[in-house]
Amino acid sequence: MRLECFRPIGHKQNQNQNKHDGRLSLGEFRKVVSWSKFLVSSGGKIKGREEDEEAEWSADMSQLFFGRKFASGRHSQIYRGFYKKIEVAIKMTIQPEEDPNLASALETHFTSEVSLLLHLRHPNIITFVAACKKAPVFCIITEYLSGGSLRNYLNLQEPYSLCLELVLKLALDIAHGMNYLHSQGILHRDLKSDNLLLGEDMQIKVADFGISCLENHSGSPKGFTGTYRWMAPEMINEKQHTKKVDVYSFAIVLWELLTALTPFHDMTPLQAAFAVSQKNARPPLPANCPMALSQLMTQCWSSNPNKRPHFEEIVSILNQYSDSFRQDPSFFTHHNPFPPKPRSPHLFHLCIPCICRNSGRRKSVAASPNR
Repeated sequence: MRLECFRPIGHKQNQNQNKHDGRLSLGEFRKVVSWSKFLVSSGGKIKGREEDEEAEWSADMSQLFFGRKFASGRHSQIYRGFYKKIEVAIKMTIQPEEDPNLASALETHFTSEVSLLLHLRHPNIITFVAACKKAPVFCIITEYLSGGSLRNYLNLQEPYSLCLELVLKLALDIAHGMNYLHSQGILHRDLKSDNLLLGEDMQIKVADFGISCLENHSGSPKGFTGTYRWMAPEMINEKQHTKKVDVYSFAIVLWELLTALTPFHDMTPLQAAFAVSQKNARPPLPANCPMALSQLMTQCWSSNPNKRPHFEEIVSILNQYSDSFRQDPSFFTHHNPFPPKPRSPHLFHLCIPCICRNSGRRKSVAASPNR
């Protein structure tokens, strides 16, 4: 990719700085095609997770080159670019002037995402590069992954077409990343195929930590803005929640891998939320799904959070399945996740006389002079 195709944040844009010092109106916010022209800040301080730690993770804007926008979120636009000659993704958020509550929430999400990202180091977690913060513009720079989102990849596949080997590999990548997050005391709270990115080697990385939080700060989800199709019922009902909400979302993603379909595709998001929280609805299990994976999904999306496994256990199960399937491609056809329970030998010995007594009950009653 040629660097000439990208435009730097330069002094010509600073000449127009006075035009964009204030926040955008809500109409402008919705109509703007490219937000890169509003990025005139050299950055600001982002407070770290430790109370006394405050470091400046400000991007050197002279080293930042913007390319084309390749994705959009509800309140963000994401560009491909270069930072210090490294290919990056640039996520930009601008606060709208006419909605102070939204503006405040966007700033909170930005600060939370940066403070979490800058401490995370794992092969299945998106890598943080830099950030800048000066209202109304917020910018997060991360590594660029050319494979796009898992959802986009699945949209290109035929339904139920992913081979089990690939399903297990991708599911393990997600589980490893989430297990690491939970080990750091972090809840993602918006795990879905749109927030899972693919590299050239088909390695998945968990991304988008805008509404993530530390486990001891999770509290009540009132005002929570997750995605209904992947959201656990306790979140929908605005009850107290734990890291098990991510396990529920993982089950829905696993269902996506097995089907290449969108969960609750025949419902609106609100209809899906009602069906899940009030009717205990779940996506239909694929007819050809191995029993072992059906059981894992069913456990993970249980309506009782305490019955859902932890990601450490999920990683162990998927590793076992992956190793067994690699050694024996017919593994899933004969593997029974519900083995019959061994019967007690004492119970077996007791059964025979019990049956005899029951079958001869009338005869013994008639023959007995004492009855």
